[in-house]
Amino acid sequence: MKKYIAEFIGTCILVTIGCGTAMLVGCDAVNGGGYVLTALAFGLAIVALAYGVGNISGGHVNPAVSLGVLINGGISVSEFVGYVIAQCLGAFVGSGALAVIFKLGKVKDMTGGYGTNGLAGVNDSVAAGLLVEIILTGIFVMAILGVTSKNQNHGSFGGLIIGLTLTGVHILGIGLTGTSVNPARSLGPAIVAAITGNTDPLKTVWVFIVAPLVGAALAAIVYKYLESKSE
Repeated sequence: MKKYIAEFIGTCILVTIGCGTAMLVGCDAVNGGGYVLTALAFGLAIVALAYGVGNISGGHVNPAVSLGVLINGGISVSEFVGYVIAQCLGAFVGSGALAVIFKLGKVKDMTGGYGTNGLAGVNDSVAAGLLVEIILTGIFVMAILGVTSKNQNHGSFGGLIIGLTLTGVHILGIGLTGTSVNPARSLGPAIVAAITGNTDPLKTVWVFIVAPLVGAALAAIVYKYLESKSE
């Protein structure tokens, strides 16, 4: 149970810091500084969580990462289900906290939807959005599997490497899809946005659930094959 609580807390923190930063600074193409700040917020949050709850649950805070670990033999199916439930609940609570903070403080949400993901950057192309998220998630999960592999020894730098990788994929993906690479991170804000009257994010949220899971599965399969050949 403790690992599920850790995943709940970790995902809540990730969404609160990452999406909260996006809501404050905005992520439009004209003012690119918002890209960097939001990317750093997500990346630094992952660094903190990797060292904070990583020793308890592995610090997945992401159903796509958990799927990759499952395929790689790191967790059981029952553990995977527990992780996903905890992560989605954590993302929802984190988004709800942001909604309360921004409403009570009368702070303008620069994203217009609690940091939800969308397809505006790819001109509402579902195919392009799917491809972007599959590629970015694949890169992220491949890095995680490599860093956490028993055949690698990155010492205490593993969490930093993972955080920097997440920062990198955000720098590219924010202008295209808002960068999900995490179904829970997308679902939580979309549900909260819908509750507060903005149902638009729910129309495309499936893209940010399906694509990261596909990308993670492909990365895990490829990595498992490459690692077995190297042995």
